[in-house]
Amino acid sequence: MADNILDSITEQYHSLTKSGKKLADYVFSHTAETQYLSITSLAENCDVSEATITRFCRGLGLSGYNAFKLALAQADRTTDLGDSGNSAEPVSSEDSIATIAAKVHAANIISLNESYELFDEKTMTQAVSILSKARRIYCFGQGGSMVMAMEAWARFSTAAPNFIHISDSHMQASAVSLADSKDAILFFSYSGSTKDMCDTLSIASQRGVPVILVTHFPKSTGAEFATVVLQCGCNESPLQSGSVAAKVGQLFLIDCMFYGFCCHKPEARSAARSATAHAIANKLL
Repeated sequence: MADNILDSITEQYHSLTKSGKKLADYVFSHTAETQYLSITSLAENCDVSEATITRFCRGLGLSGYNAFKLALAQADRTTDLGDSGNSAEPVSSEDSIATIAAKVHAANIISLNESYELFDEKTMTQAVSILSKARRIYCFGQGGSMVMAMEAWARFSTAAPNFIHISDSHMQASAVSLADSKDAILFFSYSGSTKDMCDTLSIASQRGVPVILVTHFPKSTGAEFATVVLQCGCNESPLQSGSVAAKVGQLFLIDCMFYGFCCHKPEARSAARSATAHAIANKLL
């Protein structure tokens, strides 16, 4: 494979199938945009199958679509700190601390605004209803999204005792295999397309467990298993995986769900929050 993924595509262009050339043409014309697309969205935009994209990536010597997006981001334009140069406010080593703060602030505001613009009252109401009726709610995620699952568990645990956080993917699958329609899963995955997530949600689907998925890609593989999909904002480059800006959008959705959840039984939730607050207060010096 050539040093630059775009050069590799150029070298192999004339040996590509008709669908492969259609995909290559789109990548050449939308190099920056492609980095932020799920495989499903790219397939729709190019009018090719997801299998065609997978074969295209492997033909370039890559393990799959995510590796292709990463190679594309590296070949396109990056700052000297390794961030995508296509970000709204890319940070470089020449920036002062004050400039860095301004750029980070701007990125977080953009994420929050985008998440608010994507906010859908009907789906949020449905998500809150599922949480309020569930016997147990499992907060799941992997990698950086696991941190968001833990944040949700910590937030909701101040108001109710039936939220459970499990970080290990094997234990997630084990727990879900014993769950049923009276339980619920709150799953965080920015991409909505990870193998461990799909393995767990496949079991949930077989068991009839309602799933709330928080993701940036509503047409992702994981969304096919979800009862409700809540979309967060922020276009995150493969080089920015785990960015704080992406988490800001998810935190917004967590807080919306939390207050909606508390509104269902305000007196009980208020008493629980008071009790947990007093318990923590005793830990302070």
